[in-house]
Parts: sequence; C-alpha cells; structure tokens
Amino acid sequence: MSREYPSQPLPGVAAITIHEGKVLLAVRGKPPSFGKWGIPGGVVEVGETLDEAIKREVFEETNVRIEPVKLITVFDAVNKDDDGRVHYHYILFEYLCRYVSGEVHASSDAPDARWVAFDELDSIDIMPSTRRFIDRVLKENNLI
Repeated sequence: MSREYPSQPLPGVAAITIHEGKVLLAVRGKPPSFGKWGIPGGVVEVGETLDEAIKREVFEETNVRIEPVKLITVFDAVNKDDDGRVHYHYILFEYLCRYVSGEVHASSDAPDARWVAFDELDSIDIMPSTRRFIDRVLKENNLI
C-alpha cells in the first residue's frame, strides 16, 4: 500500500531513547517532515511485532540498538493536502527506550543522526510538536 494517499491508516513506531542526558534524534529522509530532526521510527512491516519494528527502525536509521521500556502513547498523525484529502495517515506507537549498544551513524533513511543534549534541543530544526512531546516525556518520567 502506498504511504501517500493510503486506503487505510498505517501503523508506525517511534522511539524516545535517552542516554547520558541526551536524546537520540535523526533527520527525516522522507516526507512528511522531510529534512527535520525527529524521533527515529517508521512503519511496522507485515509479520513484525511492535517491539521488533521499533528495534529495527532505530537500528536502520541510527545504527544504535535499543530496548523498549514502555509504551508512552498512541496517536493519529494525519496530514491533509490543500484539497482536504488525506495525504498521510499513521497510527503511531511512541515508546520510551533505553540504549543498549552502538555508535550513531546516519543511513539512507536518515541522512543525519546524533545524540542531542536536552539543553541543545532549541538549536536544531525540530518540529515544535516533537520538541513539546520530548519535553513532556522527559518531565513525566523524571528524566530532567
């Protein structure tokens, strides 16, 4: 099924991974939000569990191995075009994750990836909604 103008919502996963006072972020290599810094993640593949998907997606985008700690939230991400048609629709499962191993390296899916210190989040091109979400997760989980 096409990701653009899908016939039904697509399940996706994303990981807020915290390590040594930093959060793991990647530059989006595909729309929506192409070129913006964001939380690593992607679409769940057929036959894959949510845990398998989040581990695979984070590794593919950053070369970092993670372990999901807990499901933070589930929400719809719906983007409509100028005519009001649904251009993208994902049901996103957002996880808090812990770092396991690996050195960060960018990939074809994410042209840049790195650990970003909490106090440096304002210095990168990140969507305001993503920044607010990260702040909320850090506060709710007593990470700041």
